[in-house]
Amino acid sequence: MSHAPQPLGAPAVRREGRAKVTGAARYAAERGLPGCLYAWPVPASVPSGRVTAVRTVDALAHPGVHSVLTHDNAPRLAEPDDPILAVLQDDRVPHRGWPVALVIADSLASARAGAAALHITYETNPHDVLLTEDHAGLYTPEEANGGYPAVRERGDFDRAFAEAPVQVDATYTLEPLHNHPMEPHASTAHWSPTGHLTVYDSSQGATKVRDSLAAAFGIGTDRVTAVSEHVGGGFGSKGTPRPQVVLAAMAALHTGHPVELALPRRQMPALVGHRAPTVQRVRLGAEADGTLTSVAQEIITHTSRIKEFVEQAAVPARVMYGSPHSRTTHRVTALDVPSPSWMRAPGEAPGMYALESALDELAAETGVDPVELRLRNDPADEPDSGKPFSSRGLAACLREGAERFGWPDRDPAPGVRREGALLLGTGVASATYPVYASPGHASAHAAPDGTFRIAVNATDIGTGARTVLAQIAADVLGAPLDDVAIDIGDSDLPDAPLAGGSSGTASWGWAVHKAASGLAEKLAARGGPLPAEGVTVTADTTEETAEESPYARHAFGAHFAEVAVDTRTGEVRVRRMLGVFAAGRILNSRTARSQFIGGMTMGIGMALTEGSTLDPVYGDFAECDLASYHVPVCADVAAVDAHWIEEDDPHLNPMGSKGIGEIGIVGAAAAVGNAFRHATGVRVRTLPLTPDRVLTHLA
Repeated sequence: MSHAPQPLGAPAVRREGRAKVTGAARYAAERGLPGCLYAWPVPASVPSGRVTAVRTVDALAHPGVHSVLTHDNAPRLAEPDDPILAVLQDDRVPHRGWPVALVIADSLASARAGAAALHITYETNPHDVLLTEDHAGLYTPEEANGGYPAVRERGDFDRAFAEAPVQVDATYTLEPLHNHPMEPHASTAHWSPTGHLTVYDSSQGATKVRDSLAAAFGIGTDRVTAVSEHVGGGFGSKGTPRPQVVLAAMAALHTGHPVELALPRRQMPALVGHRAPTVQRVRLGAEADGTLTSVAQEIITHTSRIKEFVEQAAVPARVMYGSPHSRTTHRVTALDVPSPSWMRAPGEAPGMYALESALDELAAETGVDPVELRLRNDPADEPDSGKPFSSRGLAACLREGAERFGWPDRDPAPGVRREGALLLGTGVASATYPVYASPGHASAHAAPDGTFRIAVNATDIGTGARTVLAQIAADVLGAPLDDVAIDIGDSDLPDAPLAGGSSGTASWGWAVHKAASGLAEKLAARGGPLPAEGVTVTADTTEETAEESPYARHAFGAHFAEVAVDTRTGEVRVRRMLGVFAAGRILNSRTARSQFIGGMTMGIGMALTEGSTLDPVYGDFAECDLASYHVPVCADVAAVDAHWIEEDDPHLNPMGSKGIGEIGIVGAAAAVGNAFRHATGVRVRTLPLTPDRVLTHLA
């Protein structure tokens, strides 16, 4: 029975929730295909060199082991569209953890045991995995991730900074960070007798998986189907295909059986990307009242020898605060490390940590309240491009957040609030994230019984995409939400971009909105009942999304945090945290709040628990599992709350929405770090703020 339509923005319950909590939702490694075999990758145990021999006899003699793939017998690939997918094609070892063999067996236990029985010998080369400020290999790339110019200069920064009455010159360092979604990267692959490849892949974009596999195996895209029906998180690491899907397809081709491959957690840091470490020098020149005259943010980071990936950490400084003079640069060095890649808010998360920490240092130097300092430097136009903002709600977020958090009652003096051995402090930081939209396709179908079905190859990685896209269609069609079914997560559906860059809802929703609008018009023009086959309308948003906007389009926000620092143990706890965001029209208040709080929780982890180190001798990440790489758990996350301001921006997309998946993490770590400084009077410029590091500064 149909119900009355719900307004777009209502807190509709996510559609797949029951399936997930009851175990009915099937993930990539839960397909249960008849005759399925199981694969276990064997990672290189040296940081650089080549494989000289692989002795397989003991592994093949192990009960249940079916095959062992190495570079000598693995199926040959065409040149893939991503060099990290060229696995088992030669004897090279570009970094520790690179796959050098694959054991396939009739059970996961047998595959793992067979992998342990392999004997591999190497010829090693000298290696270098450590990023330093004066590394001899540093160079300036042409562009940073996202296609941003690596260098941008405005005015005469050197002169303006030298003449500034107040100066801040500080360097902030961040260790490598890792995506650890609950579901590891996993794939199940099988080839039909006619040569059609079907993969169930834990991916943020099945269309991209299909295209990459077709390129790698030299076949048409019509011979590949990629399914990503349910995905247990990604945070960017599943944004493009990772080696496990190619290995699974190779194993299935070699054996003639379906093959399931789920990466062991300990292998993920080497194979699925990571947030690259950064060394960030920030210089701020200002008048005595805190008005910025010059801003510089200069980034040093690393990439791998396989491909270039440059974390765009200096880009947010081109957006945030007005100043006549600016310099933002990126330099990078190629090391013997796994390839860095996307991790929630690449560029913005590390870059805004450094910039917002420096703003807090400027507030201390000038004696200006940190909220007021940001308001004084809030520009009317985007500083680097000169474009007017389509909307810029930063000031409203700062004011709303300050009132909700009780900021006016804050004592500005650091290190004065105590509860026994605990020092208490509060901090603030701004947030920003750009608005993206990519071309996509969708179809909308009306059935004679009055129901509708939307088809679009979107991917729901836990964000509630199914629900929100159905809401968009229902709103356009004027139909009850229960009357709108939706099909997603299959490359045989209308092509759509991946879930990344906080652009999923904008991109898919635009196509869904266009298809539903076309269907509504077609139905309105008809008279009488629908034909038995119903009516279908398709949409393509290539033309609309290709138009260059005359506006600078960004979401903004403000984080407020209160921490308690134990002077005996060095433990730092976030007592409460508030985020207020300006992100256009909120399409589902329930899933939006979840996204904001999820990002803020990751920001707490970035500030307090998450960090990784590259072992200079062995060349691998020392923190390679959840026992040593500490993500926040319930005990680490107390009172975290998210709000938003009403923002009507007509220059975005038909829904008037901005992305919300990533802005929650941007600036969150800085707010916690700034609160730590207020609590202790000590500025620590390296994250995370673990007890060992804190005690060193408090001693």
